[in-house]
Amino acid sequence: MSVRDDDDDETRQFHQQLCQYEDHAVRMIHEYFHDDLHHIMENLSPISLLDQLSSRNIPDVEKYQSLEHDRKTLARTLLQDIFHEGREAVIALWVSLYVLRRHQDSPGLHALLEELQHGGKTLVAQIVLDEYGHQLPPELKDIQNCHRKHLHEKTEKLLENKPPRCDQEEERFPFCTRYVNLIIVSTDHFRERSENELIETGVKHEEYLKKTQNELQCISPNKMFRWCHRSRLVPHMVMVSGVPGVGKTTLMQKFVYDWVKGDLYQSFSFIFFFKFRELNRLDEVSLETMILQHYPYLREQLGKILQDPEKLLFIFDGLDESNHNVDFTSSHLCSNPKQPEHCGQIVVSLVRKSLLNGCSVLMTSRPSRLASIDCNVFQRIVEIIGFLPEERQMYFENFFLNLELAEKAFTYVKENDTLYTFCYLPSYCWIICTVLSKSFQPTSSGQPASLLPKTVTQLFVIFVTNILSNHSLYKSNTQKILTSIGWMAEHGVMNHRIVFDEGDLDCFHVDNQSKLLSSFLMESEDSGTYSFLHLTVQEFLSALVHYTDYSPEKLQKSLEEAKSYPDGRAEIFLRFLCGLSDGSTSSILKGYLGTEAAQASTHVITWMKDFILEKQRESDGKKHQLRTFYYLFETRNKALVLESVKSHRFDLFGGHMSALDCTVLGFVLKTCTHIKELRLVQCILDNEGLNRLATALNNLQILRLAKNDLRDTLCTQVASVIRNNPSLKILDLSGNHLSGPHFSDLMDALSSPVCRIEELHLAGTHLSDTSCTQLASGIRNNQSLKILDLSNNRLYGPQFSDLMDALSNPPCRIEKLNLGYNYLPDTSCTQLASGIRNNQSLKILDLTGSHLSGPQFSDLMDALSSPACRIEKLKLTGNNLPDTSCTQLASGIRNNQSLKTLDLSGNHLSGPHFSDLMDALSSPACRIEELQLMGNNLAGTSCTQLASGIRNSQSLKILDLSLNHLSGPHFSDLMAALSSPACRIEKLNLLSCRLSNNEKKKLSELSTHKPKMKISN
Repeated sequence: MSVRDDDDDETRQFHQQLCQYEDHAVRMIHEYFHDDLHHIMENLSPISLLDQLSSRNIPDVEKYQSLEHDRKTLARTLLQDIFHEGREAVIALWVSLYVLRRHQDSPGLHALLEELQHGGKTLVAQIVLDEYGHQLPPELKDIQNCHRKHLHEKTEKLLENKPPRCDQEEERFPFCTRYVNLIIVSTDHFRERSENELIETGVKHEEYLKKTQNELQCISPNKMFRWCHRSRLVPHMVMVSGVPGVGKTTLMQKFVYDWVKGDLYQSFSFIFFFKFRELNRLDEVSLETMILQHYPYLREQLGKILQDPEKLLFIFDGLDESNHNVDFTSSHLCSNPKQPEHCGQIVVSLVRKSLLNGCSVLMTSRPSRLASIDCNVFQRIVEIIGFLPEERQMYFENFFLNLELAEKAFTYVKENDTLYTFCYLPSYCWIICTVLSKSFQPTSSGQPASLLPKTVTQLFVIFVTNILSNHSLYKSNTQKILTSIGWMAEHGVMNHRIVFDEGDLDCFHVDNQSKLLSSFLMESEDSGTYSFLHLTVQEFLSALVHYTDYSPEKLQKSLEEAKSYPDGRAEIFLRFLCGLSDGSTSSILKGYLGTEAAQASTHVITWMKDFILEKQRESDGKKHQLRTFYYLFETRNKALVLESVKSHRFDLFGGHMSALDCTVLGFVLKTCTHIKELRLVQCILDNEGLNRLATALNNLQILRLAKNDLRDTLCTQVASVIRNNPSLKILDLSGNHLSGPHFSDLMDALSSPVCRIEELHLAGTHLSDTSCTQLASGIRNNQSLKILDLSNNRLYGPQFSDLMDALSNPPCRIEKLNLGYNYLPDTSCTQLASGIRNNQSLKILDLTGSHLSGPQFSDLMDALSSPACRIEKLKLTGNNLPDTSCTQLASGIRNNQSLKTLDLSGNHLSGPHFSDLMDALSSPACRIEELQLMGNNLAGTSCTQLASGIRNSQSLKILDLSLNHLSGPHFSDLMAALSSPACRIEKLNLLSCRLSNNEKKKLSELSTHKPKMKISN
């Protein structure tokens, strides 16, 4: 039975909908959604899922419990078994998922269930249509077969750029041997873009890696035109966003290739694939003409084909490469496929549905272009994130074929944080693999095996050097070509251009007959346009040109322009410029640089120093610190780093710190051993980033890593820092999630003889009472720790006594202990008492926000009156203490000669027993100098009791009575005591005490009478 008695009405309705499907339909739906189900089940809690299935009479669920830690196998096995069990089991699975959706943050699960509900009775028909396509008349079926054959020839091979050896052509590989799946997620984050898109996407990619797959809505190619969770409809207009080189064009090729093979979207009878760069040569043209220029064999049947728009898909690749005005808000639309219009207007009209209403459009673009246009017309927007770690390794294996060499190359890259981070881009993987395929050759080939890149600049230097060394041109001619294409490249970087035409080549004197040119520029088929192998190749050549053709004026102009762009378009260009200033890096290109390359290097280094100094002076210079660190990192110039970084403190509060950022920061910290404080608070720092930083933290005295959402596994890394850094005095880990087995690693390091930490902040770290045993082991024999902040945790429980026992251990030297907001009950007072009774170092104890009122509160007060107690400041704010607690408080402070500050704010002390507290205050042995009674509901009658305490106290100097209700006839008693010559009070706070004008007048008179008394009212 798939329905339980406790299922709600929504669940029952969902079950009824499923029961309407016949057996074959249920099995068809299950198979259609198989991949989605596998992904979702793989990321659900196995226990929750198995409990649900068991409660719905799925037999032998227990046998899957052994697979709980192998979720892929569990999902695969469970799906297979349920399918074989038949209709009832399949329905039970769907109902279980429907119930679990309420407790799962899984956009994919929500989207899947919505699609199933929305599809209703038409879902099966849609599945059949997607698999088998429309029935076409014979003449259209023939032309469709011809079209498939043409597209198959265009897409069956994956073109790989020409390697850096001019004697070889581009290589083509069967799609299935080279294609690696890309991660595509639902997004719209391109809308706000203030830095280089490649860098920003790299940061975003790392954020996705931190999330579980369950938190991402991954959009596989077969989902593009299925139900959209965001727009809550089946989309017809889809935009695919992605940075250059991430695989947008390859994904479109894959899409067409799968359609041709019959694997994908057979509901489209015809697909028309266009590249915007090839459409740039068209001006006014009709849609029919545009199609026929690409597919002339459709001429006779095109009219019939266009009569059924819902059977058509138009793919437009590379909106960012379009020279046409593509304005999706335009009111000038066309509706006639035979009518000539501007090319951009035809595209807009298709998307806006005025032309061939019912057709579908799939488009790609760089994020930078999307940020400047209105994309609301698209019903689904996705972003290609690139490769996850497994896909990166798979790419290397596909590239090298020799698994031993692939493993060697991948291991090298993985150990190089800088190179590995950018491997999320397929094009970067190609460049890295191309370089390493030469570097890992035996030395007999003439290429030294040691020529391995350590920075991105070195990677591209070696890449370009490999290209140049395989050309027979004289170096002077090579330099001429590098210069001409370099100036064109820089013009493109500064003006957001990646597509160039013959006019651009003429303008920059580029010799398009040179064989070398084809190693850097790709020419589009039939369109006469050119683009660099990758945007980063363009950015590198635009920096290199200043070393092949140095002009002080041009370089300075470029530097000033580059740093001024708010969208970060020239950020990679600047990094390359700085990287090339390093002599050891640029020497790899010896013979290809200009005679004044050394002057260019000096010029860039001078600019760097000035820029860093400028940013250090700015009030918001903090956000630019990392930017300058990247420049220094690429130079590898440690002398320059030391000369540029003068501060003894780095504060990167609130700025996202990616793992690569940590690598760069680590380089600066290792070089600048004079840095004593590092503040990385709210930086979304992760364990991987901290791992990269760890070895660079050995000279710090202050390390603040608060509010980074770090897990207990970070404790192992921090423990290593503590053991290797005897200089560390202050460590702040507040606001993280440290509770867990690895917390003991941190405590073990704290008890290490080399540990010299004096101040440890662990506020709000989700510690429970079980953590107290671990804490005890850390502080029991630590003689350096003076301040321990454990506020905002949940430490109370049977093991809280372990912490208190450690506190009373003679070697323990803690002077300030903050246990605020641990919601300690009054039963904890006995344990607290044992901790402070024998501790002669503890001077400040904060118990704010606890619930200490009760009979055992007296145990704490007895310990406070112990001769061995040295507490000077006690905070009992917000403990719901009633006036009956005043008798217990009085016993604690009457004979205590160490207590100087007592904070009782936020309690309920008003009542007859309040006088006991005031009597104790006037005891000759009492040494309290500051008493906080703010917000205690003290009434006017309390003034008489206050007066007796004030009048006879020989030590009280600060009294806070704000937020009480002291107005009334007894207020004069308080004024009389304050006016008394015996009163020692120097600071009085009476804010918000609802005093009358006459009472305020008396306060004014008191100020005149006692001018040294500071009164706030």
